[in-house]
Amino acid sequence: MRLVSALMLASLVISAPAFAEMHEVKMLNRNASGPMVYEPDFLQIAPGDTVKFIKTTSGHNAATVEGMVPEGHEGFLGKINEEIEVKLDEKGFYGIKCSPHYGMGMVMVIRVGDSDLPAAFPAADVPERAKKRFVEILERNGYGK
Repeated sequence: MRLVSALMLASLVISAPAFAEMHEVKMLNRNASGPMVYEPDFLQIAPGDTVKFIKTTSGHNAATVEGMVPEGHEGFLGKINEEIEVKLDEKGFYGIKCSPHYGMGMVMVIRVGDSDLPAAFPAADVPERAKKRFVEILERNGYGK
């Protein structure tokens, strides 16, 4: 009887789906890389993982950038000073911004799955400082020049 129970338990463990992960991103006024930043500013996650945006200082939010989400994803918009959790199922690249500090370049990139960087992603119409920071993030992580 014990052998049967042990075999059943082993088969459940082996056949159980992989658990989705929770990734934390801090919304900061400043870190070593400069002012108005997400930490980290680049995430590589699996489809179905969740990203939690953590309020470390007041005045920030997390929202998707129009034109910088995979096709089929509606995007999200967190309220100012709100910690939110976002489950990302669609493979692709997601551009994230802090709405009040977007013009100051407070952005980050999330890559879900093994997707290639779409040509439209770095070509999106964004403020100059945000574009510069997107380019820096992408190049530092092997996407770009």
